[in-house]
Amino acid sequence: MKRFMINLANLIKVKTVVTFTVIAVFAVLALRGDIASDNVMIIVTSVVSFYFGTQFEKQGGKS
Repeated sequence: MKRFMINLANLIKVKTVVTFTVIAVFAVLALRGDIASDNVMIIVTSVVSFYFGTQFEKQGGKS
């Protein structure tokens, strides 16, 4: 249970919230047809890659 609470606290960090917000905004724009799906794919891939890259580096490069 303690590990669950730690993971939940880590999920609420600002970087995580920003990442999920960016993904949600671009997904909504794509579904409404305001932006091309190719652009959404590029942007979301960049954001997710950056997010997981920083998480990987924070763990010291351990997989």
